[in-house]
Amino acid sequence: MSGSPRFLTLADVAEVLNTSSAQVYALVRRGDLPAIKIGGRGQWRVESSQLEEFIQRMYAETRTFVDQHPYVESDS
Repeated sequence: MSGSPRFLTLADVAEVLNTSSAQVYALVRRGDLPAIKIGGRGQWRVESSQLEEFIQRMYAETRTFVDQHPYVESDS
């Protein structure tokens, strides 16, 4: 098996998103970012494809926000 790993740790996801592991944990616990809990210690793993879908969803939500809240430059 070559290429990117199928599953990422929360720390890996945090690195990709340039945020903290705590923020990623919050996304997982809120159900915003699908993940699985594995092993006796209950370690979280996020599937790479789920992370990509999450990123695309955030792009779409941001586009909607920008469309609904246009930037207006002041004349000063």
